[in-house]
Amino acid sequence: MLGVFLLVAGLSQALWLNFAPLIGRVQADYGVDEDTAGLLLLVFPLLYVFLSIPAGVLSDRKGYPFAIGLSAVLMAFSACVRVIDGGFYLLLAAQIGMAIAQPFAVNGISKLVLDWFDAGEVVMATGLGTAGMFIGMALGLATTPPMVEAWGMRGAMAAWAGISVAVAVLSILCIRSNPNAHQAPPAEPSIIANLRPLLTSRPLVLLFAVAALGLGYFNGMTAWIEPILAPNGIDAVRAGYVGGVLILGGIVGAAAIPAIAEYTGRRRPFIVVSVFAALLTLWPMCHSRDFTVVMVASALQGFFFLPAFALLLDVGSALAGEALAGAATGLLMLAGNGGGVVVMIAMVVMKQSTGNWEAAIGLMLACLVVAGVGAAMLPETGTPRAKA
Repeated sequence: MLGVFLLVAGLSQALWLNFAPLIGRVQADYGVDEDTAGLLLLVFPLLYVFLSIPAGVLSDRKGYPFAIGLSAVLMAFSACVRVIDGGFYLLLAAQIGMAIAQPFAVNGISKLVLDWFDAGEVVMATGLGTAGMFIGMALGLATTPPMVEAWGMRGAMAAWAGISVAVAVLSILCIRSNPNAHQAPPAEPSIIANLRPLLTSRPLVLLFAVAALGLGYFNGMTAWIEPILAPNGIDAVRAGYVGGVLILGGIVGAAAIPAIAEYTGRRRPFIVVSVFAALLTLWPMCHSRDFTVVMVASALQGFFFLPAFALLLDVGSALAGEALAGAATGLLMLAGNGGGVVVMIAMVVMKQSTGNWEAAIGLMLACLVVAGVGAAMLPETGTPRAKA
């Protein structure tokens, strides 16, 4: 069950980031400027802001199998539309379809792990679920440029369309609720009734603020990774490798760090360490002209920073309770993607104002500093192991 979810969630991330290392190619092929080409990426966090809460509430009310299946079908249809050579705005319309689908897949993770895993396994299962998302990110970043070089844009899009259709069929056939699990009381039918206890909880509001800064930073960094690295002599293919290594580091970290957190019964210290590790590795990653240094910094950042996502989801579920876990995940993702929209746009504005990406990199550093301080103030939701 978790494995099929990994495929759906990972695919949603891969389809988002297909064009992150190809902004220059999109500009050349379609005759658009950098900002317009960036819309292919920006629509994902932008639409997540509007759809995250409905997706979380749908998962609570109709069940996560319905929400995830709906997402997979819409992604497959939109991926097929991308194969058509109909100009930039048809491609953008297909990306919008995928962006609509994404939250209905990703927001189901909290409900799925609570349904199929025991309390002591939830953090590890969430970590593995987010690892699937990171695998999708890595594949989207690292494999799409070579695919385009080998098969052209249409051939690469056709390959992703075939993968999307196969994943959609598999998700419809396989994803089911656990018939033996204790069923949480159904959520209130009113969205406002669902959200009121979440938005009046100070710990949850702080958690959402940390998510806005942390995921905002990450979305901004991954969206503009190619133009940020270009002045250092790193081309689109190698920029894709940098992004891929960052996500691969995150995959390893998502398997290791949540497991350690589960063993120790702690959550907060690992979130704080994750944020400040990203702070330390961002500067060499963005400024070194030595490709090896950039790759190592990227891998370390991925290993330490990306597992914080699983820990944030676990803290949110623990603070909200099982019945509202989907809505809490929806709010957390809304905050994160709202931060992503703000950071991505602010980075472009800063770049246009200064003529380079230095101020934008400074903004990312500031996001990490404030997120780290906020993480240190979060309540501890784990249960520390008793001393022998």
